[in-house]
Amino acid sequence: MTKEKNSAVNTEAEEIVNKNGELTEETASNEGMSIDQAIEVEAEQSDATDAATEELQKEIQLLQGKLEEAENKYLRLHADFDNFRRRTRLDQEAAEKYRAQKLVTDLLPVLDNFERALVMEADNEQTKALLQGVEMVYRSLLEALKKEGVEPIEAVGKEFDPQFHHAVMQGEDENFGPGAVIQEFQKGYLLKDRVIRPSMVKVNQ
Repeated sequence: MTKEKNSAVNTEAEEIVNKNGELTEETASNEGMSIDQAIEVEAEQSDATDAATEELQKEIQLLQGKLEEAENKYLRLHADFDNFRRRTRLDQEAAEKYRAQKLVTDLLPVLDNFERALVMEADNEQTKALLQGVEMVYRSLLEALKKEGVEPIEAVGKEFDPQFHHAVMQGEDENFGPGAVIQEFQKGYLLKDRVIRPSMVKVNQ
């Protein structure tokens, strides 16, 4: 009776094993092992699978980290390239806009000499004719420079502005308000919106 009961229990256990999808006694027998051994092997295989899955997850996380790092590096490089391209464009525009700066700077002493010559008083007709010729050349030179965007800086009577004026003296003149330019010693010039040389001036106290 006991043998029959044990046989029934074993049969029931095998059915449960079958329902759970585990190795059956027949499969275990084919592999040359008992059902317990087969279950133990299956458990080891399951543990190995879990370990492999965990290892794959770690590799995936590592690859995701590298991908994010590469994307961030790409974005930084892209931003740096955009900044470089913008700076290059601005430099090219500035070079085109102020292309005459060196020539104008070299010509400023020439303009100064013309202005000094023109303040001389002519005491005879020959000198007057010479000064008229000098003035014509001076005016022509100013017109040529004006076409390139060169303009003289207004000084006398204007409020002192350190961006456009260089104060070398102070004085008192009731005809001007405080801080106004009352005398210009050397004319200043602009090239478009850039100061090529500030005016050298005397400022009212």
